[in-house]
Amino acid sequence: MIRAVSVTNHLNETIKFDLATPEKSGFYIREITGLGAPKAPINTTEMATSDGATFNSARAASRNIVMSLGFLFDPDIETVRHLSYKYFPVKKRVKLTVHADHRTGSAYGYVESNEPNIFSSQQTTQISIICPDPYFYAPEKSITLFSGVIPLFEFPFSNESLTENLLEMGKMSSSTTKSVFYDGDVEIGVSIHIYASGTVSDITIYEPDTNRKMVISAARLASLTGSGLVEGDHLIISTVKGNKGITLIRNGIAYNVLNALNRGAFWFQLSRGDNVFAYNAEYGLMFLDFRIENEVAFEGM
Repeated sequence: MIRAVSVTNHLNETIKFDLATPEKSGFYIREITGLGAPKAPINTTEMATSDGATFNSARAASRNIVMSLGFLFDPDIETVRHLSYKYFPVKKRVKLTVHADHRTGSAYGYVESNEPNIFSSQQTTQISIICPDPYFYAPEKSITLFSGVIPLFEFPFSNESLTENLLEMGKMSSSTTKSVFYDGDVEIGVSIHIYASGTVSDITIYEPDTNRKMVISAARLASLTGSGLVEGDHLIISTVKGNKGITLIRNGIAYNVLNALNRGAFWFQLSRGDNVFAYNAEYGLMFLDFRIENEVAFEGM
């Protein structure tokens, strides 16, 4: 069940429409459409000599969210109506966050229209938001640490002993193979972060179950930046659709090192459930800190 809807405008100002206590915002939600799974146009080719058609492709279309809001007399109708212009400015980008019992998701779109019914005994407005990206996203990224320091220190805290040191600030994790659990509805790309604390040669990232892989060549990296991976380097590999690329950050300078990738590399995508990844290096494996970050995408709320 949906409990509340929050809207953040282009100035990062947020208002929350709580369905149980509408007087807090001055608005009550009459209806919202467009929160389910997006439509998917299916492209087919008709067969000339047989029945039916053949499937060519399919894609998720843009999402259109339409909100119908009513105005409350707090402090007065006109003031509340003007607030709708503030939080739903036409042509501007807004973030719409839906809070439900079992998931919270945010969609990003542009206000197409905000049409209040001013000359009515019960004033309302209808707001249309076009979302080019049709999916909702969880509020926080998922992070899977393969090697590095896992933070453990949190507030509030207590040592529980006057004689023993029981409080852990962090814990070292070292594994070259791990499963990334994904509970989203839609396949999604990842952001792979590799930190070097020493000189490292060719790096291979692969899926043990399928043997699909990508290899970062130290020789090609050297031809692009002057050296292979060295101490202090931060390598970022993005397999997110529409934002694929490889960036090396060295001494505060970012380099595009896409050409260091091997031919035929597979751009990893997460599917629902466990996704097993592993990494290796021709030399210097012990000098690598490795983690995978990903968004969690939902088809609908």
